[in-house]
Amino acid sequence: MTEKIERENKRRQKKGVVVSSKMTKTVVVRVDRTFRHPKYGKVIKRFKKYYAHDDESNTLKEGDKVTIEETRPFSKLKRWRVLR
Repeated sequence: MTEKIERENKRRQKKGVVVSSKMTKTVVVRVDRTFRHPKYGKVIKRFKKYYAHDDESNTLKEGDKVTIEETRPFSKLKRWRVLR
């Protein structure tokens, strides 16, 4: 029973860099990942951008390293929240 409760509260977290902070209460975070090609073994770098909800302070700037956490939908694109 306790294991099930702990699993439900565990939310995915990702680390990335702020790419844009021009919107109010929203930042765009770029998350990089590296993996080996399944056949050739070369290391490949890929990235994905996430729209994250920032607190109303709007103190984040481009280039800041942040941790984002999965949360309820804030809007059409925003499904992540900045943890700092």
